[in-house]
Amino acid sequence: MPELLRIFGLRFFFYSNDNEPPHVHVRGADGEARFTIDPVDCIENKGLKNKDIYLAESIIEENKSIFLARWNEFFK
Repeated sequence: MPELLRIFGLRFFFYSNDNEPPHVHVRGADGEARFTIDPVDCIENKGLKNKDIYLAESIIEENKSIFLARWNEFFK
């Protein structure tokens, strides 16, 4: 499970068996959510608070090119 980033109590990662479209999982103290990378969009939320969703979206947006590059390195 490749970890991309840990910041502000959030962990950004891929599962090694993930499929298209490129996305990232975000785990916090209250749950986990899944976001597409381009465009950044929350496609699944299992308990993550709204404030953490907004924070995760902004972090993914800021790191979009890095996350996409890591996705392509790992899955292609």
